[in-house]
Amino acid sequence: MLRTSAASFITRRAFHVSSVRAIKEGDKLPSLEVARKSPGDTVDIHKLFSDKPKAILFGVPGAFTPGCSKTHLPGFIKLADELKKKGIDYVACVSVNDPFVMTAWGESQNNNNGEVELLADPTGALAKAMDLNFDASAALGGHRFKRFAAVVEHGKVKKLFVEPDKTGLNVSLAENVVKTL
Repeated sequence: MLRTSAASFITRRAFHVSSVRAIKEGDKLPSLEVARKSPGDTVDIHKLFSDKPKAILFGVPGAFTPGCSKTHLPGFIKLADELKKKGIDYVACVSVNDPFVMTAWGESQNNNNGEVELLADPTGALAKAMDLNFDASAALGGHRFKRFAAVVEHGKVKKLFVEPDKTGLNVSLAENVVKTL
């Protein structure tokens, strides 16, 4: 009898599963808070990009990690002037780190003129909302952003470059993004 009741309950019970939908070209950035230089200095990512005619948001698996520190962030800092010539008026990098780590990372990368604003997604909420997160527990202690870059116009993703293997250094690099502008 118990078996029948449980089976009956399961077949009658309507399960609602909300699937996360990956952000794609044409989508608006989600309306979620990220931190700037401290936990109390937050900004809604959608609002931040809504007033920008043409901007870039790129994400990295982690501050101070080799690929992010040797190639990804330095590329956007180095090409800041070229990006401006191509009409980009704002560049931001986001990572699942705390804002203090992101600030220290920017200082260590000589981002002293603010060529790239560093944004912290400490809980990974933005990475999850964009479905650009992956489980990096073995290497980085938790879920992290896949490596990506997005050209954003007034809060809407116009071009999206996501590394197919999550962490590679290919399609999302500054050198490759600038070629498409």
